[in-house]
Amino acid sequence: MPVFLDFEASSLSKHSYPVEVAWVFEDGRARSFLIRPAAGWTDWSGEAEAIHGISRDQLERDGVDVSTIVDEMIATLADQDICASAPSWDGKWLSALLRAAGHPRHELRLRQSDEAFMDAARAGLGSSVSEDVAANLVNEIIGRTEPPEPPHRALPDALLELERWELVRSEAARLPKGEASSM
Repeated sequence: MPVFLDFEASSLSKHSYPVEVAWVFEDGRARSFLIRPAAGWTDWSGEAEAIHGISRDQLERDGVDVSTIVDEMIATLADQDICASAPSWDGKWLSALLRAAGHPRHELRLRQSDEAFMDAARAGLGSSVSEDVAANLVNEIIGRTEPPEPPHRALPDALLELERWELVRSEAARLPKGEASSM
């Protein structure tokens, strides 16, 4: 089963780093951490701060050391199917976090949440349904659940991905097979 993960970051620049991470399991177990900047993490964008609302002072005061976070991530996520809505960005920040804690940058790997959504759609709709039908269901649910103002915090964003996955699973399973093929 997938675990949905999300990061917030100092900016979207080449030198950005993670400032918050959260993940949520299918059963609702979740973890969230503000991340104390590691040595050498100096990039900062006021625009990013305005979006996620996390200040550098707050990270220095309330953030958790990167090694503590990475140790827990590896202990709980190493054998999991970790999904992120933006794996290229989230993967960049995951790699920065792992490296800052002295671990190989690919010790944990991410895949696209949409792939988990498609897997859930295929499982619920059955093997005779086309990829287009499964994709239409996934896209409809993503569109329907898009918040008017995204929260831009790691835990609410990860919870949104879990909600979408659960909706795809339940709606795909409820569709009569004949109706599913005509979506």
